[in-house]
Amino acid sequence: MSKTTETEIPFRQRVAENPQPALIWAAIGVVLVGVELGAILQVIGAIAGVVVGLLPGDPGAAAVASLQASLDAIPTLLSRDVIPNQGYWNGSEYVGTFLGLSPAAAWAVRLVVVYAYAFAVLGWLWNGYNRYRRHYRRVDWTPRDDVVNRFRTHSWGKFGLVVVVLFVVLAVFAPTVGPTTMDQNILFPYDYEINYWSEDTQSVESILVGQANLDSSSKGAGDNNVGPFSYDDFGRYHPFGTATNGKDLFTQVAFGARISLTIATLSIGIAGVIGLALAMITAYYKGLADLAVVLTSDSIQALPVIMVLILMLVIFQGTWLKDLYDGAVLIIVIFSLVYWPFIWRSIRGPAFQVSEQDWIDAAKSFGQTPGQVMQKHMAPYVFSYMLIYASLSLGGIIISVAGLSYLGLGITAPTPEWGRLIANGQQYVASPSWHISLIPGLLITLVVTGLNAFGDGIRDAIDPQADTGSEGAAAGGGGA
Repeated sequence: MSKTTETEIPFRQRVAENPQPALIWAAIGVVLVGVELGAILQVIGAIAGVVVGLLPGDPGAAAVASLQASLDAIPTLLSRDVIPNQGYWNGSEYVGTFLGLSPAAAWAVRLVVVYAYAFAVLGWLWNGYNRYRRHYRRVDWTPRDDVVNRFRTHSWGKFGLVVVVLFVVLAVFAPTVGPTTMDQNILFPYDYEINYWSEDTQSVESILVGQANLDSSSKGAGDNNVGPFSYDDFGRYHPFGTATNGKDLFTQVAFGARISLTIATLSIGIAGVIGLALAMITAYYKGLADLAVVLTSDSIQALPVIMVLILMLVIFQGTWLKDLYDGAVLIIVIFSLVYWPFIWRSIRGPAFQVSEQDWIDAAKSFGQTPGQVMQKHMAPYVFSYMLIYASLSLGGIIISVAGLSYLGLGITAPTPEWGRLIANGQQYVASPSWHISLIPGLLITLVVTGLNAFGDGIRDAIDPQADTGSEGAAAGGGGA
């Protein structure tokens, strides 16, 4: 069969003629999804709970709560119940931990399994792309192949990709990778009780988690410190030590990563949609439409970003909007309104270039509406430029969120946030409790560096002729 004939065969027919590669890939996917089906359903239930919580009067809240309780009971490969680490020493052996291992070893096993699963999923997706290229794609080569190949040879970009993957997995699987749970250790510590081995009485005793936290706080020298990779007096393992309130630092860092990732992605996503839509409108209509957006964006960009953020947070302090999810919703709205001019500016030029192409005039002459022209013939060519700038801006948003929380204006307690952890441990930097501030600070530095490296890799892969000088560095700052 000639190549010309092959390109006319629909995708479904191509798969039907050679089903084995697709079936093998799909079977592996069923296994990967199946072992975590309970967790996927739990996420869907959690999203439903968020949506219901935003509705006035909480209609159906009881039904959603019952559904979430049922979904939480579904075991998964990576659940805490399958690989538990919260047990106690009874004088001769560990009770309640995975295979009777120590809490540290059991937690390490679960952490390794989580990251192994995450990389297995990524490998499965990459394998699916390669199977599609080899067996089902209509042509032997596309420009996307060159983009992928350039990124594969970009060492700095690959370093960024690894850091981003580690960060995303930590955020997504925060309830699993933490040595303890959010409810038990942070939100409702006095509603839970733990068993521990008492050296004084040489017997197993019980204590409320809240009281155990108070007795395990890290506040400097002497007995008031539980450092990284150590146990407290109640047999609980703390990979990053404890905070000033005695709560597990690793658990707070993991859930803080989830908060930072959610705010950054939603903010840049909303800002990207606004910037892309305005770029299409201004490039298509030009004239007054472009002038109005230029004046608006210049007015916003003329103001210091951090000052605008602080001002808006102070204005809305004490309002219902500030109380939504401990201030996360308000921060997302503010970041979206502040960042869209930067994204619009970065894609305005490419949008104007595309609008002058012959195929745009041809589409107009064939009677396509402005919306169809912008959506089908302009946006796809501008989207890659927006993706580059968005990836370079994520790090700036994460730094800004941490800075606001450091000043006491960001995410409010008890929701964990990296900037507030740094602020709480600042006075103990020169003491044995250095870990409280230093570990979150190092993680912020590593994550932001990784995001910028990943963005550089994407930029160089998509546009190898791009200027990597001061303009790229300015984009990397992202307004932080």
